[in-house]
Amino acid sequence: MTRIISGAAGSLTLGVPDAGTRPTSDRVRESLFGALDAADIVDGAAVLDLFAGSGALGLEAASRGAASVDLVEKAPRAAAVADRNARTVAKVLPGTPIRVHRSSVEAYLRATARTFDLVFIDPPYDLADTELARVLEMLAPRLAPDALVVVERATRSGAPTLPDALQYERDKSYGDTTLWWVRPQS
Repeated sequence: MTRIISGAAGSLTLGVPDAGTRPTSDRVRESLFGALDAADIVDGAAVLDLFAGSGALGLEAASRGAASVDLVEKAPRAAAVADRNARTVAKVLPGTPIRVHRSSVEAYLRATARTFDLVFIDPPYDLADTELARVLEMLAPRLAPDALVVVERATRSGAPTLPDALQYERDKSYGDTTLWWVRPQS
């Protein structure tokens, strides 16, 4: 079981898929969103949550004032859970568009023309580095000039390979999980 930590939907319980996903722990989400809030990144942002699983990262952003949230999840069971969670959060935040896309990340990025201010990428830990690099390459043109991308990976995986359009800002490890902060090249 996981929950929304803070904001307008704070303490709402979220469903978690029964298998096939690795939800971001409450401790990591709390630390991440503390840093995002301190940098005033979430409020008013167009948020994209790729490999969304339950949608906890994107829905936490919605609770904290994101202007819109798009959750992208390919696995049917996980997408169904994300959809239920999105509907639960939307009841508390009726003015915030929260959309669930049952699609592969690559298909979604090929199809969308939207740009995003904040993107969460939390792929399965076994996703090949080349696949993650392809996702980052496809994502780069969909980013606002001052956007932030947060990539969550196993610490042992090392830094993701970035396309020329993106640059590292910082990273933070939480045991076997590392968050990489990435921005468009200035």
